[in-house]
Amino acid sequence: MIDIVDNSKGARPVSQRNVTALPPGYAAWLAGIKARVVAARQQTVLAAHSELIRLYWQIGRDILERQASQGWGAKVIERLAKDLRDAFPEMKGFSRANLMYMRAFAEAWSEDEIVQQAVGQLPWGHNLLLLTRLKERPLRLRYAELARRDGWSRTTLELQIRNRLHERQGQAITNFETRLAAPHSNLAHEALKDPYLFDFLGLGVEAQEREIENALMRHITRFLLELGTGFAFIGRQYRLEVAGEEFFIDLLFYHTRLKCYVVVELKATAFKPEHAGQLNFYLSAVDAQIKASDDKPTIGLLLCKSQNRLVAEYALSGIEKPIGVAEFHLVRALPEPLLTSLPTVEILESELGDVTEKQ
Repeated sequence: MIDIVDNSKGARPVSQRNVTALPPGYAAWLAGIKARVVAARQQTVLAAHSELIRLYWQIGRDILERQASQGWGAKVIERLAKDLRDAFPEMKGFSRANLMYMRAFAEAWSEDEIVQQAVGQLPWGHNLLLLTRLKERPLRLRYAELARRDGWSRTTLELQIRNRLHERQGQAITNFETRLAAPHSNLAHEALKDPYLFDFLGLGVEAQEREIENALMRHITRFLLELGTGFAFIGRQYRLEVAGEEFFIDLLFYHTRLKCYVVVELKATAFKPEHAGQLNFYLSAVDAQIKASDDKPTIGLLLCKSQNRLVAEYALSGIEKPIGVAEFHLVRALPEPLLTSLPTVEILESELGDVTEKQ
């Protein structure tokens, strides 16, 4: 992880190293190297998962075929589970319930799909979440690809599904289309959300900016997870000096995929056009003083308690720098997604029990 440095006025850095002695661009360079190491490790793990997933799919397919052709029922599945556990005591995946999930998995996907799609490269627990928490096939594929690409743990996948990432990603108001070159503009737009969910902070809706900022630093891991993959934290209240005057950026990040700095400003009020002007100034200063020659243009993210989309669109249309505007919610406003009726063990067993027991 990148050292978390609090650059607030008068504050001491969290790291005991002399951060100011580091060469310009070192933090971004280090973040990029770490991202490549993580990606290489993930590829090794994914290869092992794909073989197991294919085995489970084949077992599930065999159960489906024998159920259809020979009338297999639940008792045979229970016997199969016992025989497989006896034969392979070191393996934990041959319970009766898991065999029924293998059947559901084979029913949900074709063999070509598990070979060609991300579902075939994810751990079994991830696939069970996709089956049980999402009804629609396109959504399963979307979350599977995100989980594979970003190396999500099962807990993270479950959190992203529960928080309805698919409804929020790429929904921020931005001027990226006219301020950034394609395809960078599209990638930057997809990197932002609306709204951002900060319910994990435990704050009430009346919390003020500094209170929110302090809580985000206490929960920096959850904050980075909510921001999304690629955000590397550089500092808070990051000091800039322009013509002898001091200015302090609320939060400064570097995005390892977009290859650019990201300035985040918090406003515990509704969006106002003057907020965009202030952020535009900060972006100009970062581009002039911090950005390396091979970095992409710095982008800004203005987080407000509420916004009028038309007002925000008008305000950004006259801004020179690339800026996104989104709301943040301190209290959960999104409902829990409905569970699919597909594969609880009880439902699967009931379906098998409807077949006349012949064995």
